[in-house]
Amino acid sequence: MAGEKKQLAAGASKKKMEKKTKQPVRLYAKGVILGYKRSKSNSYANCTLLKLDGVRTREDAAWYFGKRVAYVYKAKKEV
Repeated sequence: MAGEKKQLAAGASKKKMEKKTKQPVRLYAKGVILGYKRSKSNSYANCTLLKLDGVRTREDAAWYFGKRVAYVYKAKKEV
């Protein structure tokens, strides 16, 4: 009985080692800033509209609600 538990534990540790070869996870999604939320005469600068690649439905977009955005751009010179 005790020998079986040791063998099961040894088998479980081998499976944990195999998971280290997993592909890296991308922690960002590319997108475009469209502008601010607005009506005909008012503009709301605290609410920015984004278009994210691969997001087509409201359910897909729900995951991104409240997430932070990094504005990354290419400049002529490195500072």
